[in-house]
Amino acid sequence: MVRRMTMELAVDVARAAVQSCRDAGYQASAVVVDRVGIVQAVMRDTLANRFTLQAAEDKANAVILSGVDSSEFRLNRQDIRPEINQIEGVLMMDGGVAIRAAGSIIGAVGVSGAPGGDKDEICARAGVDEVQDRLDFAD
Repeated sequence: MVRRMTMELAVDVARAAVQSCRDAGYQASAVVVDRVGIVQAVMRDTLANRFTLQAAEDKANAVILSGVDSSEFRLNRQDIRPEINQIEGVLMMDGGVAIRAAGSIIGAVGVSGAPGGDKDEICARAGVDEVQDRLDFAD
């Protein structure tokens, strides 16, 4: 069975991620992609810089490329970081988190706009945590 993310799930992840950053005092954007890297949901807080949209998408794409959260990918593959960052549409920075259902990656969320990728990742993880119950019970 091929597992796919619903539009509703993608929107809920993006909304919760941006709200988490907002609650922490950051203006950020969140982009949710499906398991092949196609954008499913985009949310930009009112004052988030427009460039945060591309950075968030590229962080999510790094998850799809590597199969792990972007922070783990960055730490594990320092040897190829400059080369990976030359691939259009991929950014090897913290802030991309996998969305998993029944052990399989069904997508990823990338966040950009907080002062540091570590904070972006906290917001991205909050987005996934918001829907974790639905993911845990996915068939």
